[in-house]
Amino acid sequence: MPFTQYGVLSGTLTSHERDDPDEFGRWWHVNLRVRSGAREFKVAVDVDSSKSATGVQWKTVRTTSAKLGWPTLPPPAFTRLVSAPTTGAIDVIRHPALRVIGIRQFLQRLFRARDAVPAERSWFWIPVLRPWRSGDHLQASEALEATLRVGALTLVWGEPFPENAAPASVQGMHNVHQNQGDPAGSQWWPENGIWQDGGIATLQADGSWLVFVSKFSTQRDHTDSEGHPA
Repeated sequence: MPFTQYGVLSGTLTSHERDDPDEFGRWWHVNLRVRSGAREFKVAVDVDSSKSATGVQWKTVRTTSAKLGWPTLPPPAFTRLVSAPTTGAIDVIRHPALRVIGIRQFLQRLFRARDAVPAERSWFWIPVLRPWRSGDHLQASEALEATLRVGALTLVWGEPFPENAAPASVQGMHNVHQNQGDPAGSQWWPENGIWQDGGIATLQADGSWLVFVSKFSTQRDHTDSEGHPA
């Protein structure tokens, strides 16, 4: 079933490091430590599979907290979120600040916009394309690390661990990646759901936010209302 304890962790990044290449298990991670209030949380970000041909895709988006859905930032703690628009949850397929516009959607929107906008103003319609980048775990790690700033305010969306723990017992965050679009027959199919994706947003020196989101190559870009491939 979709996540029942999806949420966002707000705090200050204190450190980050990659898995030891001689010791990591099935999944390669970049590991973050986030200080929130009097507690320090662990954040494990999957950036590739070490035992299959499954690749990772990612993108970084510069935006504002208001466009992310947080005109008032969450308190320094783990906050549970309802998996729905306008709650502060993110969905890399549906969120206006993050979603991918594929060629099919681009053409559909182009023709709709051409019909809806007066001819003398139609050239103002410019689509925003946010394509996924593909690469190995080193490239994905570098892309994530380029957004991080030790000492900066950081938001982490995902699933807390241990699962089903009370907020005061949460130790950290995982599933910090797209959590929908997994194919039928995979072990992750039952966890597909919309508005429950993971990601990391880091406050930059200029006041903007850099958001890193990722997905696995087996996950689809188009999903139905239950988060299954459409």
